[in-house]
Amino acid sequence: MASIRKQTIISSILIYIGFAIGMINNYLYTKEGFFTPGQYGLTQIFFDFAQIVFAFGALGIIPVIYKFFPYYKDNLEKKQIDLLTWAMAIAVVGMICIAVGGWLFKPVFIKKFIANSKLILEYYSWLFPFAMGMLLWSVLESYSWAMHRSIMSNFLKETAMRVITIILIFLFYGKIISFSQFIYLFAFQYIAIFLVLGIYLYRKDELHFSFKVSRVTRKYWKKMFNMQTLIWSGTIVAAVAATIDSLIIASVLGLTSTGIFAFARNASNLIQVPMRSIIGISAGVLARAWKDKNYKEINRIYYRSSINLFLISLFIFGHIWLNAQDGIQLLHIQQKYLDALAVIFMLCIVRTVDAGTGLNSLVISTSTYWRFDFLSSVALMALRLPLTYYLIKTYGIIGSAYAELISVTFINFTRYEFLRRRFNMQPFRMQTLYAILLAAGAYGICYLLFKDMHTWPGVFLRIIVFSGLMAAGIFFGKLTPDAGQMFEVVLEKVKRQKSKGN
Repeated sequence: MASIRKQTIISSILIYIGFAIGMINNYLYTKEGFFTPGQYGLTQIFFDFAQIVFAFGALGIIPVIYKFFPYYKDNLEKKQIDLLTWAMAIAVVGMICIAVGGWLFKPVFIKKFIANSKLILEYYSWLFPFAMGMLLWSVLESYSWAMHRSIMSNFLKETAMRVITIILIFLFYGKIISFSQFIYLFAFQYIAIFLVLGIYLYRKDELHFSFKVSRVTRKYWKKMFNMQTLIWSGTIVAAVAATIDSLIIASVLGLTSTGIFAFARNASNLIQVPMRSIIGISAGVLARAWKDKNYKEINRIYYRSSINLFLISLFIFGHIWLNAQDGIQLLHIQQKYLDALAVIFMLCIVRTVDAGTGLNSLVISTSTYWRFDFLSSVALMALRLPLTYYLIKTYGIIGSAYAELISVTFINFTRYEFLRRRFNMQPFRMQTLYAILLAAGAYGICYLLFKDMHTWPGVFLRIIVFSGLMAAGIFFGKLTPDAGQMFEVVLEKVKRQKSKGN
C-alpha cells in the first residue's frame, strides 16, 4: 500500500495542477467576451463523442492489457513481450472501423442534430481525428499503467493536455487564430500526447514491439480473446452510459444547454481526480494480487481506497458548494451559468457516492469474475439510457443529473453486494459514518458563520475554516490509517533534516 500511496500522492498533485489549469480553461470558456455557451458545448461534445467512438474502436483490448501483462512480465524478456504489438494492431483495425462507421452513419447524425445543434455538423469530420487519437493514447496509457509508469501518463493526460488547450484559447482570444482553426488544432491534442508518451517509454526502454508470437500469447490467447469479446460490449455500454447526457442534451435542448451542463459536470469532476490517479496506480497491483491469490491485499486496497476517496470527495464537495454561487458572480462568469448550480449539487453527490464505494469496478474487472463487471454494465446501460432521455425531456438538464444519481447508486450497490457475498469484502466501517458527520458539521459551521459574506474575503474564510475543521477531524478522529502514516513520514523527514542541520 505504501507504493500505491506514494504514487497516488504524486499523481494527484500533478493531476490537481492539471485541474487548476483546467479550471482556468473552463473560466476562460465561460467568461464574458471569450466563447459562447454553444461553442463551449461543442468542445465538450468532442470529448463525449470520442469516448463512445473510442469504446467501439478499442475492440475491448484495454482491460486485457493490464489483466494479462503480469503473465507476460513473469515469463518473458522485455523485448519478447508482444502484447503491445497485438494491442496496437487491434487499435489500427478499430480506427478503420471508426472511419467506415463515421461515413455510413453521417446521415443519421445529421438528422439528430440539424434542428438544435448545427454547429456540431459543421465540424463533424474533425471529431474523428480526436477520437482516433484518444484510442491510440488509451492503448499506450493502459500499457504504461501495467508497467507502473502511471505518473507520466497522468501528467500528460491531465496536465499537459490542458496546457495545450489554454494555449489554443489564448491564441483564439488574441485573434491569432479563428474559432475554426481553434477546433482544427483542438482535434489533434490526443495524438500529440500519444507521441510524447511513446517517446518517453522508448527512452525508458519500456517500448518494444515484438512481431513474433510469444509462448504466453499462444497459451492465453483464447482467454484473452474471450475476455476481449465480452469486455468490448461492456466497454461500449459503459462509455455510452457515461457520456450520452451531453449528446442527448445537444439533440433535444441545443448546444447552449450542453455548455451549461458541461460547466456543471466539469465543476463536479474535481471530485474524481483522486480516483483517476489511484485507478491508474492500482490496476497493475490488483491484477498481480489476484494472480498471486493475495486476498488480504485486495481487501486492504478496497477498504483504503473507499475511506480515502470518500474523505477527499466530501472535502472537495464542501468547498464547491460553499463557494459555487459566489464564485460565478465574483469571477464575472456569464450569468447563464447560474442555471448550472442545481446540476452541480446533484453531480457532486453522484461523484461522492461513486468515490465512496471504492475501486469496486477495478477489483472485479481484474479478477476472474470480470464477466460480472460486464453484466452489471449492461444492466446500468439498460437503466441509464431511457431514464436519461425521459428525465431530460421532462426536467431539462437537471434530469440528466437525476438519471446519473439513480444509475450510479444502482451499479455501485450491485458491485458492492457481489464483492461482499462472493469474497466477504466490503469497504465500509464506522469511519464512513463519522466522515459524513464531520463533513456535515464543518459545512454547517461555515455556512452559519459566513452566509452573509459574498465577497472574496468570505470565500477565503470559508475555504480556510472548512479545510481546518476537516483536517482536524480526519487526523484526531483517525478516520483513515493513511493520514497518520503520512504524518509520521513527514515528522520523520523533519527530524532527519534537523539532525543533519545539527
